Amino acid sequence: MSAKFAWAVLLASSVLEAVWATALGLSNGFSQAIPTAVFAVAATLSMIGLSIAVGRIPLGTAYAVWVGIGAALTVGWAMATGVEPPSPLKLIFIAGIVGCAAGLKGLPSEQRDEVAEPAEL
Repeated sequence: MSAKFAWAVLLASSVLEAVWATALGLSNGFSQAIPTAVFAVAATLSMIGLSIAVGRIPLGTAYAVWVGIGAALTVGWAMATGVEPPSPLKLIFIAGIVGCAAGLKGLPSEQRDEVAEPAEL
């Protein structure tokens, strides 16, 4: 798998993280069928995408980007839809999260070492 594909999958998984987080909030404790179904599908696909991306991107980097972008999109959507009031400081901090995720993407790529099999006892 190419690095570009892994990053595209990671970005899509981050968007799905924002979808499932938003659906979770709308599910009202899993009592609403449609938001609960959206949550289940989006969470499953988001996790699958993250697991695919970590085949090429180091886990710590992939997880930080996945959480950061997902959180920024979730807060951004909440502010855009009026669920959460916007503020200049929130926008600055969200920009900081996105900037940090972009910074991780911009670092030179590192070759992943083969994962050693655990020693048998």
